[in-house]
Order: sequence, then C-alpha cells, then structure tokens
Amino acid sequence: MRQPVNRLTNLQLELIKLFNYNLNEKQLLEVKDLLAKYFAGRATREMDKIWEEKGLTNEAMNTWLNEHRRTPSG
Repeated sequence: MRQPVNRLTNLQLELIKLFNYNLNEKQLLEVKDLLAKYFAGRATREMDKIWEEKGLTNEAMNTWLNEHRRTPSG
C-alpha cells in the first residue's frame, strides 16, 4: 500500500533552513507575530485592490452589513 507523500511548501522549506535552531518561547511568538502581520498585510492589500476595482464604498459595505438575508426555516 502506498503512503501519501506529504511535501513541504517552499515557504516551509525556507523557514526550516533559516531557523535550524530552537527559539525560546518569546522569540517564537515574535516570529509568529511577524509572519501573521506579513500575511495580514498581503490580504489587506489584495482586498484594497478588489475594493478599488469594484468601486466599493463604505456606504455599500454598511448597507450589506445591515441587510437581513435570512431564509425561512423549514
């Protein structure tokens, strides 16, 4: 029986090479925070791009937030 192959991503491989040592808990939290901020920033930039392309406004977003999209229960 074949075992599934679990391949690491290029990011995982690079991080393994960069951090080939144990970090203390504080350092580990700092790296996690740094990575989270990086990916959050990328997501924000992508959303801003979509927002701009679609011509969305704060008013449109507020309207959507206040819509009731409930379906009748069976």
